[in-house]
Amino acid sequence: MLFKTYDPLKKKQFNILDLKGKVTNKDLEPKLDKKTLLNMYKTMSLGRIADIKALQYQRQGRMLTYAPNRGQEAAQVGAVAALEKQDWLSPAFRELVAMLYLGVTLEQLYLYWYGNEWGNHFDEGVKVLPVNVIIGSQINHGAGLAYASKILDKKEVVIATIGDGGTSHGEFYEGLNFAATYDAPLVVVIQNNQYAISTPRHKATRAETLAQKAVAFGIPGIQVDGNDVLAMYVATKEAVDHARAGKGPVLIEAVTYRLGPHTTSDDPSIYRKDEEVKEWEKKDPMIRFKQYLIDKGYWSEKEDQKLQEEQTDYVGKTFKQVEAKGEGKLEDIFRFTYKEMTPQLKAQYETHKKYLAEGGK
Repeated sequence: MLFKTYDPLKKKQFNILDLKGKVTNKDLEPKLDKKTLLNMYKTMSLGRIADIKALQYQRQGRMLTYAPNRGQEAAQVGAVAALEKQDWLSPAFRELVAMLYLGVTLEQLYLYWYGNEWGNHFDEGVKVLPVNVIIGSQINHGAGLAYASKILDKKEVVIATIGDGGTSHGEFYEGLNFAATYDAPLVVVIQNNQYAISTPRHKATRAETLAQKAVAFGIPGIQVDGNDVLAMYVATKEAVDHARAGKGPVLIEAVTYRLGPHTTSDDPSIYRKDEEVKEWEKKDPMIRFKQYLIDKGYWSEKEDQKLQEEQTDYVGKTFKQVEAKGEGKLEDIFRFTYKEMTPQLKAQYETHKKYLAEGGK
């Protein structure tokens, strides 16, 4: 088992692809078919383009605050590709690419960041919870879903994601402790992108790895090269199988890097150096995965250029549709908090509506 070989206390990071896309661990290379591999890559590519464009739209005043994903595509797609159709994702707010892979549409995601509550209304059968901005609570949501799956014997596994900074929040520990105690089928993926807004990872905790926090819960933990999509897939697949077999949760630390700002309200140049970013750009997950596919004869630079042109056009057209729909109705903000508006929400809505009618802004 990977969890024994790559014990987090030994500080040994699991990877399969090197920086040039060459396989370094042939025995553990996953036997994924061409269609699946290309779907993973194309989703990562779409996520990268959509991410870059979202940042541009926000800077143009056409979108609200947005949390970039650039650089973290492998950590997301590699993990959720290991799920089965019945499984769930309980995301934080930086999981655009993972959500795309699981069937959330780009229009829905853009609507959300545009300020339209209808962006949280996913298609039937998409097993993804809405974007969660409250740091850490998605772990509790995931633990609750996983425990319900166990009680109802649904054989559903839940992946819950969190950033390195989020592991300093109480709900990270509470949710994982609950899941561990009750052997709930939960896999928590920490996207360790090195910064909690401006606080570097080494100042956030004395732990040498975030994966070793699994020891306190009595569950397996593993540190993975989060920019290696194949390693993320293999580690998560083993974790998902472990959880589905009734053996309880698993903690995965995906070591990656946030190439962009924390959000569009952030200026990362204040707290990190350009030289650091350039070093991590050499580890770009897109570069190594593309080369891997080319080496296998599944892809080419010509096909890649065509894909980028098509996806850039698609992203532009999608955002125009979002702008045409607008920000939605004021009532939606109150109406979609619960299945039905509570008396308190109704009162708040009426008060705010009156405030706006009287000229408030």
